[in-house]
Amino acid sequence: MSRSSSSRSKTRDLGQLVSDFVFSQKNNTYNYKQVSHAIGATTPATQKAVAMALAELAFDGDIIEVSPGKYKSPERNNVSTGVFVRRSNGKNSVITDTDGESIFVAERNSMHALNGDKVRVNIAARRKGTEAEAEVIEIIEKNEQTFIGTLQVDRHEAFLQTDSKFLATDIIIPRGKLRGGKTGDKAVVKITDWPDNAKSPRGEVLDILGKTGENQAEMHAILAEFGLPYKYPANVEATAQRIDAGITDEVVAKRIDMRDVTTFTIDPRDAKDFDDALSIRRLPNGNYEVGVHIADVTHYVHPDTIIDKEAYKRATSVYLVDRVVPMLPEHLSNGICSLRPDEDKLTFSCIFEMDENAKILNSRIARTVTRSNRRFTYEEAQDVIETGHGPYSTEILTLDRMAKIMRKQRYENGSVEFDRREVRFEIDETGHPVSVFFKESKDANKLIEEFMLLANKTVAKFIGQPQGRHKPKAFVYRVHDMPDPGKLSDLSTLARVFGYKVKSSGSSREVNRSLNRMLCDVKGHGEENLLSTLAIRSMAKAVYTTNNIGHYGLAFDYYTHFTSPIRRYPDMMVHRLLDRYLNGGRSMNVDKLEERCKHSSEMEQLAASAERASIKYKQVEFMGERLGEIYTGTISGVTEWGLYVELDDNMCEGLVPIRDLADDYYDFDEKNYCLVGRRNHTRYRLGDKVKVQVARANLERKQLDFALMEDNGRPTQDSSPRRPDSKNNGGRHRRRR
Repeated sequence: MSRSSSSRSKTRDLGQLVSDFVFSQKNNTYNYKQVSHAIGATTPATQKAVAMALAELAFDGDIIEVSPGKYKSPERNNVSTGVFVRRSNGKNSVITDTDGESIFVAERNSMHALNGDKVRVNIAARRKGTEAEAEVIEIIEKNEQTFIGTLQVDRHEAFLQTDSKFLATDIIIPRGKLRGGKTGDKAVVKITDWPDNAKSPRGEVLDILGKTGENQAEMHAILAEFGLPYKYPANVEATAQRIDAGITDEVVAKRIDMRDVTTFTIDPRDAKDFDDALSIRRLPNGNYEVGVHIADVTHYVHPDTIIDKEAYKRATSVYLVDRVVPMLPEHLSNGICSLRPDEDKLTFSCIFEMDENAKILNSRIARTVTRSNRRFTYEEAQDVIETGHGPYSTEILTLDRMAKIMRKQRYENGSVEFDRREVRFEIDETGHPVSVFFKESKDANKLIEEFMLLANKTVAKFIGQPQGRHKPKAFVYRVHDMPDPGKLSDLSTLARVFGYKVKSSGSSREVNRSLNRMLCDVKGHGEENLLSTLAIRSMAKAVYTTNNIGHYGLAFDYYTHFTSPIRRYPDMMVHRLLDRYLNGGRSMNVDKLEERCKHSSEMEQLAASAERASIKYKQVEFMGERLGEIYTGTISGVTEWGLYVELDDNMCEGLVPIRDLADDYYDFDEKNYCLVGRRNHTRYRLGDKVKVQVARANLERKQLDFALMEDNGRPTQDSSPRRPDSKNNGGRHRRRR
């Protein structure tokens, strides 16, 4: 038998093993790794063949791909429960509880379920080659939610034109439920009723945010859209106002007094909540004592008090384009707890003895009293580093030298180096964006970063790796899982096309070192955007949990968040646990801690989404005054509905809709991140440089559209720039009933 025929025979045998395994699984779900393990496929080549076999079975309709890379047999129970997902484009679905499969639900079969409702569905028998479909037969649990939009008040009726991507219709508002709202007001509304035979639901106004288009109203609307608070309860503020700093001799006597040690803060120029400070002094033995001092918030905020409950509910401060929505009342966050210069402050500190080469000889964690000598902005500290002159230059230069040594060691140990610019706007007194600048991480930022990482790691290791035979006590860890194997493999394959080697298997240190080499080597090359973007997308999201699996991106076995208790609730949890365990307390209840970790992770994601939405709003507002102008940019995203392009000048991102690419019919090649023309084979790929014209700016939908330009400077389609039209409601027809 020839080698090729032998190879085909082995492939057929492997395919049969895969098929046999699949149809023995009944209603279970599985991925290629689980199948490979079950049938003994241990080599990369055979595992790749298993993945191909599963993909072919799914393509033929013999099995179902419930989510990317996750499969199951088509046999199922007719009735299932799940979470309803409503979309304004009519593509509603239910995510089943059993296996997380997304099944289409037509509007006529939805029972008017809202996004997030817990539902029971009847799943139609699936025919080969057709999409599964479900019908809602019961709404088990309603998901409390509100909708944001613009009021239209007529003589006989009123309605809310919603901004939501989860609702395709307007909401009818009885005139007695308007709370004084008028046409053009931005309002928060809840649905009170949706009769079976009505096309539109009925609702009532909960709050009026202001006039649509006004900065205050729009920023509050973004917060409300994500269920985040946009005002502080008056009773919580009043309670905070009654708190006194209380730095008495009795309090100081229970702490290490470090007020005579040179100490300073380094923060953004507009910061007011100074969480952290650094101190440094030379010891008699020639070594250095370096202190990382963190605001002792939990000295003032006690568990289960009104302030603590509000802080837990928020879980994080939210940083929008033009404001900070604080987790704690400003009397605490910007006043008593903030490590302002020339004021005595209560702090929780990690104190290190380090030699000239930044080697840690010993460390301790203790409650302290400190006094900052100076408040530096990042720009001021950077000037000292670059010139070697300025206030406390000896101390700053010493800490900078140590930070660079620690940073180098961290990367050698496998930490991943992502260093991307962030766009920021200069805002005038009305909240209008007047210019763009870029936030870049320089040596001053990296100095602070390294010492905060060191403190966080030290605290996590102190609890997670106790001395002797003691069992680790329950704790809050900041963990980061390994990258998605499929995405990492795709990155490795694509990087190879450009001549770079990225390891998709092996130890985390080996993989991360190869990533760092690629990220360094790719700088300044045309493929930089493509490969660096894909590297970021291959990474998992960091979360809070009591289950320590380490932090992959940092290559730390132990890591937590200890250094920002003014703006993050998990840091407050860590401070309380530290205090408890330092004083010999018993381990906390793991389940209760885990519940709080999960809530904190979810709120962190919501806050990040709100921040991105505020940036997007300002981008559209900024570019709306530049309709018709031409820019160069980089394709930053490729989807089945078009190309996202990030402009080189200001990092504003807009969409070139696929419907506007009229010169050909384009197919979406998901694996290679590109659109490919069927007739002329023109290819638009992630990372490609293109020239675009600003075509449309819709503030209500936070949507910016570009027109792709030909080499001769003309649009490739008829996409003449139009001013944003608020009356158009984003092109959606108004439905009243």
